[in-house]
Amino acid sequence: MKTAAMICEFNPFHNGHRALIEAARKAGATHILAVMSGNFVQRGDVAVFDKFTRAKIALENGADLVAELPERVSLTSAEGFARGAADIITALGCADMLAFGSECGDIVALREAAGAAAYAVKSEEFSEQLRRGKSYPAALDAALRQFYTPDVAELVASPNNTLAVEYISAFDDLGSNIEMFTVKRGGAAHDASEADSGTGYASGSAVRKMILSGEEYSAFAPACGAPAADISRLERAILAKLRTMSKDEFSGIYDCAGGLGDRLYKAVRAGRSLGEVYFLTKTKRYTLARIRRAVLCGFLGIDRKFALEKPAYIRVLGMNSRGKEILAASECKIPIDTSLKALSGISREAARQAKFTAKASDIYALAFEEALPCGSDFTARPVILE
Repeated sequence: MKTAAMICEFNPFHNGHRALIEAARKAGATHILAVMSGNFVQRGDVAVFDKFTRAKIALENGADLVAELPERVSLTSAEGFARGAADIITALGCADMLAFGSECGDIVALREAAGAAAYAVKSEEFSEQLRRGKSYPAALDAALRQFYTPDVAELVASPNNTLAVEYISAFDDLGSNIEMFTVKRGGAAHDASEADSGTGYASGSAVRKMILSGEEYSAFAPACGAPAADISRLERAILAKLRTMSKDEFSGIYDCAGGLGDRLYKAVRAGRSLGEVYFLTKTKRYTLARIRRAVLCGFLGIDRKFALEKPAYIRVLGMNSRGKEILAASECKIPIDTSLKALSGISREAARQAKFTAKASDIYALAFEEALPCGSDFTARPVILE
């Protein structure tokens, strides 16, 4: 038995994800564990399909066990996203391999880049670039170019490579000996707006665009008849919440240090739409993705302490017969269950984390054309496939 873990969002599950699962199996994986974002995702948006629908599609297309990566982790930076997922995978104690896609497809190069990035972020050059108002990625790029050859900086700058570097660093920091396995990303680029019909691959962005516009997308991703969520349906609610927040509350939002909280506070007072808020907040220092995440962290109530809190439990969203074998072989260090209600009774920390997850789901339920019922996360049943 060899279990390959994947840190994912499946927003939505597409042909590229299926190819990664197939490659992991060819590399020796007998079982596939997916640690998947909940209903809000790392780009600072709602997931196009709810987490149970995405878990079902994943299980139908090669995954064996799907565990939830809660919103307080999925709405953090690449570093926080990687470390939160690594905590869950390590706590499960059953993964032998971490499988992920990357632009370079070379584990040796990615490991070297991870070491270079770890050195660069501790350098005076990196700190100086931040003081000059550069964004984190731009400051890292400048520091890497000072100490290493340009190809190292260029490798780290690619989006999937960036996450890969963070995955490697997160597991190294935890002292894990899990095997790292990557495949070279093919077809459409990470955030390409158009599908690559010649290869059958499309980016998640392109598939989401097709789904939300009602276009046919089955050539690029498994077709799904479930309703789609759109953040535009939450826009007034988000603005209403942010307009009631004080300046100090903005400063307490996760990743709002360095003046972002102040800028966002002022933008909310002037902006009449989310687009205007993003535009008024944007500078060279703050990337659009970081701003979108900050907006949702403020809306949902995620501060730095809560975002970095260790998981009090692991929630399983779905499994098949091989997924049950993963659980049987697991030496889980924290409680694990399919029921959020049961998990909420474990401890004070578990109750707080579960309550937040349920609240996020209740808010997410309003992002559909026809709002979904409230309170569903405490009564939801896992997806079980035989």
